[in-house]
Amino acid sequence: MPSFVISRALQRALFVLTVAALPAAAQQDSSAKPAKPTPARDSTASPSKKGAKKQGTSKKSAKPGKGKKSVGSLKPPADADSIAQARQDSILDAKWPVKGPEPLPGSILPAKRIIAYYGNPLSKRMGVLGEYEPTEMLKMLDAEVAAWTKADPTTPVQPALHLIAVVAQGAPGKDGKYRLRMDSSLIEKVAGWAAKRNALVFLDVQVGHATLQEELPRLVRFLQRPNFHLGIDPEFSLKDGTVPGKKIGSFDASDVNYAATMLAEVVTQYKLPPKVLIVHRFTQRGVTNAHAIKLDPRVQIVMDMDGFGPPWLKRNTFRKWIKAEPVQFVGWKQFYKARNDNPRTTITEILKLRPRPLYIQYQ
Repeated sequence: MPSFVISRALQRALFVLTVAALPAAAQQDSSAKPAKPTPARDSTASPSKKGAKKQGTSKKSAKPGKGKKSVGSLKPPADADSIAQARQDSILDAKWPVKGPEPLPGSILPAKRIIAYYGNPLSKRMGVLGEYEPTEMLKMLDAEVAAWTKADPTTPVQPALHLIAVVAQGAPGKDGKYRLRMDSSLIEKVAGWAAKRNALVFLDVQVGHATLQEELPRLVRFLQRPNFHLGIDPEFSLKDGTVPGKKIGSFDASDVNYAATMLAEVVTQYKLPPKVLIVHRFTQRGVTNAHAIKLDPRVQIVMDMDGFGPPWLKRNTFRKWIKAEPVQFVGWKQFYKARNDNPRTTITEILKLRPRPLYIQYQ
Protein backbone atom coordinates (compact mmCIF):
# COMPACT_ATOMS: atom_id res chain seq x y z
CA MET A 1 0.00 0.00 0.00
CA PRO A 2 1.35 3.44 -0.84
CA SER A 3 2.20 5.70 2.04
CA PHE A 4 0.21 8.88 2.42
CA VAL A 5 0.31 11.51 5.10
CA ILE A 6 -2.30 14.11 5.46
CA SER A 7 -0.65 17.48 5.17
CA ARG A 8 -1.38 20.64 6.95
CA ALA A 9 -2.12 22.35 3.72
CA LEU A 10 -4.64 20.79 1.54
CA GLN A 11 -6.67 19.47 4.30
CA ARG A 12 -7.10 21.62 7.25
CA ALA A 13 -9.77 21.42 5.49
CA LEU A 14 -6.78 21.16 4.44
CA PHE A 15 -4.36 22.29 6.96
CA VAL A 16 -3.80 25.26 4.78
CA LEU A 17 -3.69 28.54 6.58
CA THR A 18 -6.84 29.85 4.95
CA VAL A 19 -4.96 32.67 3.44
CA ALA A 20 -6.82 35.84 3.09
CA ALA A 21 -5.24 39.17 2.45
CA LEU A 22 -3.89 40.88 5.53
CA PRO A 23 -3.85 44.65 5.89
CA ALA A 24 -0.60 46.47 5.37
CA ALA A 25 -0.67 47.41 9.04
CA ALA A 26 0.68 43.98 9.86
CA GLN A 27 3.82 44.47 7.80
CA GLN A 28 7.08 44.18 9.70
CA ASP A 29 8.21 47.46 11.29
CA SER A 30 4.85 49.10 10.76
CA SER A 31 4.01 51.67 13.39
CA ALA A 32 0.37 50.60 13.35
CA LYS A 33 -0.98 47.73 15.41
CA PRO A 34 -0.38 44.45 13.53
CA ALA A 35 -3.43 42.91 11.93
CA LYS A 36 -4.23 39.33 12.71
CA PRO A 37 -2.95 36.94 10.07
CA THR A 38 -5.78 35.07 8.39
CA PRO A 39 -4.26 31.69 7.70
CA ALA A 40 -4.06 30.39 4.19
CA ARG A 41 -5.44 27.24 5.67
CA ASP A 42 -7.13 26.23 8.88
CA SER A 43 -4.88 24.18 11.12
CA THR A 44 -7.74 23.22 13.38
CA ALA A 45 -10.39 22.40 10.81
CA SER A 46 -11.44 18.79 10.64
CA PRO A 47 -10.47 16.99 7.41
CA SER A 48 -13.28 16.75 4.90
CA LYS A 49 -14.25 13.29 3.75
CA LYS A 50 -13.01 14.06 0.26
CA GLY A 51 -10.31 16.52 1.12
CA ALA A 52 -7.42 14.49 2.50
CA LYS A 53 -4.12 15.40 0.96
CA LYS A 54 -2.01 12.61 -0.41
CA GLN A 55 1.21 13.07 1.41
CA GLY A 56 4.36 11.40 0.31
CA THR A 57 3.34 9.72 -2.91
CA SER A 58 1.75 11.94 -5.50
CA LYS A 59 3.91 14.17 -7.66
CA LYS A 60 0.86 16.28 -8.44
CA SER A 61 -0.50 18.41 -5.63
CA ALA A 62 -4.18 18.02 -4.91
CA LYS A 63 -6.37 21.08 -4.67
CA PRO A 64 -8.16 21.79 -1.40
CA GLY A 65 -11.12 19.50 -1.04
CA LYS A 66 -10.13 17.49 -4.13
CA GLY A 67 -7.89 14.83 -2.62
CA LYS A 68 -8.47 11.21 -3.51
CA LYS A 69 -8.42 9.64 -0.07
CA SER A 70 -9.34 10.79 3.39
CA VAL A 71 -7.86 9.67 6.68
CA GLY A 72 -10.85 7.51 7.37
CA SER A 73 -10.58 5.63 4.07
CA LEU A 74 -6.96 4.64 4.56
CA LYS A 75 -6.08 1.36 6.20
CA PRO A 76 -2.93 0.27 8.02
CA PRO A 77 -0.55 -1.87 5.97
CA ALA A 78 -1.16 -5.62 5.95
CA ASP A 79 1.30 -8.01 7.58
CA ALA A 80 3.09 -8.64 4.28
CA ASP A 81 3.54 -4.91 3.80
CA SER A 82 4.84 -4.58 7.35
CA ILE A 83 7.47 -7.23 6.67
CA ALA A 84 8.50 -5.45 3.48
CA GLN A 85 8.76 -2.16 5.34
CA ALA A 86 10.95 -3.79 8.00
CA ARG A 87 13.27 -5.01 5.27
CA GLN A 88 13.33 -1.56 3.73
CA ASP A 89 14.15 -0.06 7.11
CA SER A 90 17.13 -2.36 7.52
CA ILE A 91 18.48 -1.08 4.19
CA LEU A 92 17.80 2.56 4.99
CA ASP A 93 19.36 2.27 8.44
CA ALA A 94 22.72 1.82 6.74
CA LYS A 95 22.49 5.42 5.47
CA TRP A 96 22.49 6.75 9.03
CA PRO A 97 24.06 8.54 10.77
CA VAL A 98 24.93 10.93 7.96
CA LYS A 99 28.60 11.53 7.37
CA GLY A 100 29.11 15.20 7.97
CA PRO A 101 31.07 17.79 9.93
CA GLU A 102 31.70 17.20 13.61
CA PRO A 103 29.56 19.43 15.89
CA LEU A 104 31.29 22.65 16.87
CA PRO A 105 31.36 23.88 20.48
CA GLY A 106 27.96 25.27 21.40
CA SER A 107 26.07 23.04 18.93
CA ILE A 108 22.61 22.05 20.13
CA LEU A 109 22.39 18.82 18.13
CA PRO A 110 22.79 15.92 18.63
CA ALA A 111 23.48 16.49 22.34
CA LYS A 112 19.97 17.84 23.02
CA ARG A 113 16.43 17.34 21.77
CA ILE A 114 14.43 20.46 20.90
CA ILE A 115 10.76 20.55 21.93
CA ALA A 116 9.08 23.44 20.11
CA TYR A 117 5.67 25.10 20.27
CA TYR A 118 4.59 26.42 16.86
CA GLY A 119 2.19 29.09 15.62
CA ASN A 120 1.47 32.80 15.61
CA PRO A 121 0.10 34.77 18.59
CA LEU A 122 -2.25 36.72 16.29
CA SER A 123 -4.18 33.64 15.18
CA LYS A 124 -5.79 30.76 17.09
CA ARG A 125 -5.84 28.73 13.88
CA MET A 126 -2.11 28.41 13.28
CA GLY A 127 -0.97 26.60 16.39
CA VAL A 128 -0.53 26.66 20.14
CA LEU A 129 1.35 29.99 20.24
CA GLY A 130 -1.92 31.74 19.44
CA GLU A 131 -4.48 29.25 20.69
CA TYR A 132 -3.67 29.64 24.38
CA GLU A 133 -2.84 32.50 26.69
CA PRO A 134 0.95 32.85 27.15
CA THR A 135 0.97 31.65 30.78
CA GLU A 136 -1.07 28.54 29.96
CA MET A 137 0.93 27.89 26.80
CA LEU A 138 4.23 27.99 28.68
CA LYS A 139 2.90 25.64 31.35
CA MET A 140 1.89 23.21 28.60
CA LEU A 141 5.38 23.47 27.16
CA ASP A 142 6.83 22.74 30.61
CA ALA A 143 4.72 19.57 30.76
CA GLU A 144 5.96 18.38 27.36
CA VAL A 145 9.55 19.05 28.33
CA ALA A 146 9.05 17.04 31.53
CA ALA A 147 7.42 14.18 29.63
CA TRP A 148 10.27 13.94 27.13
CA THR A 149 12.86 14.18 29.89
CA LYS A 150 11.21 11.31 31.71
CA ALA A 151 10.90 9.19 28.55
CA ASP A 152 14.51 9.73 27.48
CA PRO A 153 16.62 11.00 30.40
CA THR A 154 19.83 10.47 28.40
CA THR A 155 18.96 13.33 26.03
CA PRO A 156 18.56 16.78 27.64
CA VAL A 157 15.56 18.74 26.40
CA GLN A 158 15.80 22.27 25.01
CA PRO A 159 12.45 24.14 24.87
CA ALA A 160 11.69 26.44 21.94
CA LEU A 161 8.99 28.71 20.52
CA HIS A 162 8.57 28.49 16.75
CA LEU A 163 6.94 31.66 15.36
CA ILE A 164 5.57 31.97 11.84
CA ALA A 165 7.22 35.31 11.14
CA VAL A 166 6.32 35.52 7.44
CA VAL A 167 2.82 34.19 6.72
CA ALA A 168 1.64 33.07 3.27
CA GLN A 169 -1.50 34.84 2.10
CA GLY A 170 -4.37 34.10 -0.27
CA ALA A 171 -4.34 37.65 -1.66
CA PRO A 172 -1.38 39.37 -3.34
CA GLY A 173 -1.03 42.42 -1.12
CA LYS A 174 0.37 45.72 -2.34
CA ASP A 175 3.56 44.17 -3.68
CA GLY A 176 1.94 41.08 -5.18
CA LYS A 177 4.02 38.65 -3.09
CA TYR A 178 1.19 36.74 -1.35
CA ARG A 179 2.89 36.90 2.04
CA LEU A 180 2.70 39.02 5.17
CA ARG A 181 5.72 39.98 7.26
CA MET A 182 5.07 40.14 10.97
CA ASP A 183 5.90 43.34 12.78
CA SER A 184 9.13 43.36 14.81
CA SER A 185 7.11 44.03 17.97
CA LEU A 186 5.45 40.63 17.62
CA ILE A 187 8.82 38.91 17.30
CA GLU A 188 10.01 40.73 20.42
CA LYS A 189 6.88 39.62 22.28
CA VAL A 190 7.59 35.95 21.51
CA ALA A 191 11.24 36.49 22.41
CA GLY A 192 10.07 37.75 25.80
CA TRP A 193 8.00 34.62 26.36
CA ALA A 194 10.98 32.47 25.38
CA ALA A 195 13.24 34.27 27.84
CA LYS A 196 11.00 33.12 30.69
CA ARG A 197 11.93 29.50 29.90
CA ASN A 198 15.44 29.98 28.53
CA ALA A 199 13.92 28.79 25.26
CA LEU A 200 15.10 29.07 21.68
CA VAL A 201 13.16 31.15 19.15
CA PHE A 202 12.64 29.89 15.60
CA LEU A 203 11.49 32.33 12.92
CA ASP A 204 9.52 30.43 10.30
CA VAL A 205 9.23 31.79 6.76
CA GLN A 206 6.43 31.11 4.26
CA VAL A 207 7.55 33.04 1.18
CA GLY A 208 4.40 32.85 -0.97
CA HIS A 209 5.48 34.39 -4.29
CA ALA A 210 8.59 35.98 -2.77
CA THR A 211 11.96 34.23 -2.31
CA LEU A 212 14.22 33.43 0.59
CA GLN A 213 16.66 35.96 -0.87
CA GLU A 214 14.00 38.64 -0.35
CA GLU A 215 12.77 37.52 3.06
CA LEU A 216 15.77 36.32 5.07
CA PRO A 217 18.10 39.37 5.05
CA ARG A 218 15.53 41.48 6.94
CA LEU A 219 15.54 38.85 9.72
CA VAL A 220 19.31 38.96 10.31
CA ARG A 221 18.94 41.52 13.09
CA PHE A 222 17.09 38.85 15.04
CA LEU A 223 19.14 35.88 13.87
CA GLN A 224 22.32 37.53 15.15
CA ARG A 225 21.06 36.73 18.66
CA PRO A 226 22.47 33.44 20.01
CA ASN A 227 19.08 31.88 20.80
CA PHE A 228 17.38 32.71 17.46
CA HIS A 229 17.18 30.08 14.71
CA LEU A 230 15.37 29.63 11.39
CA GLY A 231 12.64 27.53 9.78
CA ILE A 232 11.66 27.49 6.09
CA ASP A 233 8.41 26.05 4.73
CA PRO A 234 8.48 24.70 1.15
CA GLU A 235 4.71 24.17 1.19
CA PHE A 236 4.15 27.89 0.73
CA SER A 237 6.84 28.58 -1.86
CA LEU A 238 4.83 28.80 -5.07
CA LYS A 239 7.34 29.40 -7.83
CA ASP A 240 4.77 28.94 -10.62
CA GLY A 241 2.52 31.77 -9.50
CA THR A 242 -0.20 29.60 -7.93
CA VAL A 243 -2.02 31.19 -5.01
CA PRO A 244 -0.73 29.77 -1.68
CA GLY A 245 -3.02 27.10 -0.32
CA LYS A 246 -4.21 25.98 -3.74
CA LYS A 247 -1.41 23.46 -4.07
CA ILE A 248 1.73 22.37 -2.29
CA GLY A 249 4.85 24.40 -3.01
CA SER A 250 8.49 23.43 -3.17
CA PHE A 251 12.05 24.41 -2.36
CA ASP A 252 15.07 23.10 -4.18
CA ALA A 253 18.39 22.19 -2.59
CA SER A 254 19.65 25.54 -3.88
CA ASP A 255 17.07 27.33 -1.71
CA VAL A 256 18.06 25.33 1.37
CA ASN A 257 21.72 25.99 0.60
CA TYR A 258 21.06 29.71 0.36
CA ALA A 259 19.40 29.75 3.79
CA ALA A 260 22.20 27.66 5.31
CA THR A 261 24.91 29.84 3.79
CA MET A 262 23.26 33.00 5.09
CA LEU A 263 23.04 31.49 8.58
CA ALA A 264 26.66 30.36 8.43
CA GLU A 265 27.74 33.89 7.56
CA VAL A 266 25.74 35.26 10.50
CA VAL A 267 27.46 32.77 12.81
CA THR A 268 30.89 33.86 11.59
CA GLN A 269 30.18 37.59 11.54
CA TYR A 270 28.70 37.73 15.03
CA LYS A 271 30.86 34.96 16.58
CA LEU A 272 27.85 32.80 17.49
CA PRO A 273 27.37 29.12 18.26
CA PRO A 274 25.98 27.09 15.32
CA LYS A 275 22.46 27.81 14.12
CA VAL A 276 19.67 25.28 13.56
CA LEU A 277 17.77 25.33 10.25
CA ILE A 278 14.39 23.54 10.16
CA VAL A 279 13.11 22.46 6.73
CA HIS A 280 9.51 21.20 6.72
CA ARG A 281 8.75 18.28 4.40
CA PHE A 282 5.94 15.80 3.77
CA THR A 283 6.01 15.16 0.01
CA GLN A 284 8.57 14.03 -2.53
CA ARG A 285 8.58 17.33 -4.41
CA GLY A 286 8.52 19.41 -1.25
CA VAL A 287 12.32 19.45 -1.35
CA THR A 288 13.87 18.67 -4.73
CA ASN A 289 17.46 17.46 -5.17
CA ALA A 290 17.82 16.86 -1.44
CA HIS A 291 21.07 14.99 -2.14
CA ALA A 292 22.62 18.31 -3.20
CA ILE A 293 22.06 20.03 0.15
CA LYS A 294 25.47 21.06 1.48
CA LEU A 295 26.49 20.64 5.11
CA ASP A 296 28.44 23.22 7.09
CA PRO A 297 29.48 22.87 10.75
CA ARG A 298 28.08 26.33 11.47
CA VAL A 299 24.53 25.24 10.56
CA GLN A 300 22.65 22.13 11.70
CA ILE A 301 19.93 21.14 9.21
CA VAL A 302 16.80 19.32 10.41
CA MET A 303 14.41 17.75 7.90
CA ASP A 304 11.12 17.91 9.78
CA MET A 305 8.41 15.32 8.97
CA ASP A 306 5.46 17.67 8.66
CA GLY A 307 1.89 16.47 8.33
CA PHE A 308 -0.87 14.72 10.20
CA GLY A 309 -2.59 11.36 10.36
CA PRO A 310 -2.52 8.11 12.33
CA PRO A 311 0.90 6.90 13.57
CA TRP A 312 1.44 4.23 10.88
CA LEU A 313 0.68 6.76 8.15
CA LYS A 314 3.11 9.33 9.51
CA ARG A 315 5.80 6.67 9.91
CA ASN A 316 5.42 5.79 6.23
CA THR A 317 6.01 9.38 5.19
CA PHE A 318 8.92 9.66 7.60
CA ARG A 319 10.44 6.56 6.00
CA LYS A 320 9.92 7.67 2.37
CA TRP A 321 10.90 11.34 2.41
CA ILE A 322 12.98 11.84 5.54
CA LYS A 323 14.77 8.58 6.24
CA ALA A 324 15.29 7.51 2.62
CA GLU A 325 16.81 10.88 1.63
CA PRO A 326 19.31 11.64 4.39
CA VAL A 327 20.43 15.20 4.94
CA GLN A 328 21.66 15.58 8.53
CA PHE A 329 19.15 15.51 11.43
CA VAL A 330 15.43 14.70 11.53
CA GLY A 331 12.31 16.10 13.17
CA TRP A 332 8.68 15.14 13.77
CA LYS A 333 5.44 17.16 13.86
CA GLN A 334 2.76 16.50 16.51
CA PHE A 335 -0.76 17.92 16.48
CA TYR A 336 -2.82 18.40 19.62
CA LYS A 337 -6.15 18.28 17.77
CA ALA A 338 -7.58 14.77 17.63
CA ARG A 339 -9.09 15.62 14.27
CA ASN A 340 -5.53 15.90 12.92
CA ASP A 341 -3.54 13.23 14.77
CA ASN A 342 -5.99 10.52 15.80
CA PRO A 343 -4.61 8.76 17.65
CA ARG A 344 -1.59 10.92 18.37
CA THR A 345 1.76 9.22 17.96
CA THR A 346 3.08 8.59 21.46
CA ILE A 347 6.48 9.67 22.76
CA THR A 348 7.40 6.00 23.11
CA GLU A 349 6.57 5.38 19.45
CA ILE A 350 8.56 8.42 18.32
CA LEU A 351 11.58 7.28 20.33
CA LYS A 352 11.55 3.99 18.41
CA LEU A 353 12.08 5.77 15.10
CA ARG A 354 15.46 5.53 13.43
CA PRO A 355 17.08 7.93 12.92
CA ARG A 356 16.08 9.56 16.21
CA PRO A 357 14.02 12.75 15.83
CA LEU A 358 15.85 15.48 17.71
CA TYR A 359 13.37 18.24 16.91
CA ILE A 360 9.72 17.77 17.96
CA GLN A 361 7.23 20.42 16.92
CA TYR A 362 3.81 20.73 18.57
CA GLN A 363 0.97 22.54 16.83
